[in-house]
Amino acid sequence: MAIESFQSAPPAIGGAIRSASRRSHAVYIALQREIMLGELSPKQVVLELDLASRFACSQGTVREALLQLQEEGLVNRIPHRGTAVADCNADDARELLHIRHDIETRGVLRTMARDPQAVVPALQVELEAMRKAADAGDEFALSAHDRLFHLILFAAADLPAVQPILSRCLLHNHRFKILNSAPNRALRETADRHVAIIDAIVAGDAKAVGKTLSHHIATIVDFGPSIIGGTAPGADA
Repeated sequence: MAIESFQSAPPAIGGAIRSASRRSHAVYIALQREIMLGELSPKQVVLELDLASRFACSQGTVREALLQLQEEGLVNRIPHRGTAVADCNADDARELLHIRHDIETRGVLRTMARDPQAVVPALQVELEAMRKAADAGDEFALSAHDRLFHLILFAAADLPAVQPILSRCLLHNHRFKILNSAPNRALRETADRHVAIIDAIVAGDAKAVGKTLSHHIATIVDFGPSIIGGTAPGADA
């Protein structure tokens, strides 16, 4: 598969892209898609030479892409043995979900105390992009726009040192959800779950936003009814 044959990639999220070439970024996006969707299985070993042949590019280009994936925790580089796709287990997912919940529910209170209405247009753009991806059956693009929705909302809290942590939590939460959900899920319903968040922001009710966001995060993956075991900061019990 030549690089030029790739379809347009979903938006880059999680901060600035490293000083990588367009070719290595295309390989990175293609491999990220396959890891997120389970086409490359957890613990599967991939070799730079094989990937370079497959994508019709140099090993250096593949190496750049794999380094980006390593920074996200999606692969583990094994000296003299190749690169293995990172495992995806419930224990990691549960801990990352707790971290995500705390970061987002605290951050949204800062957003609501600033100028929350300013982020609404951008959130609506991502909602429509999610709906479009859902209607096309593109779960990877849906996930990318879903994650960007949450990062846009959090960015308004002005906590730039925390944002990369949230980005990693979002990525791995979504991967776990995709790999452990039944096939043919209602993708449009996944997109429309974000409507309540926007509505609460438009209403200007900080407590309602915190409570809605808390519920949204707690129900992304079915770990049972007590995955969060608490309420969002500022929200009623």
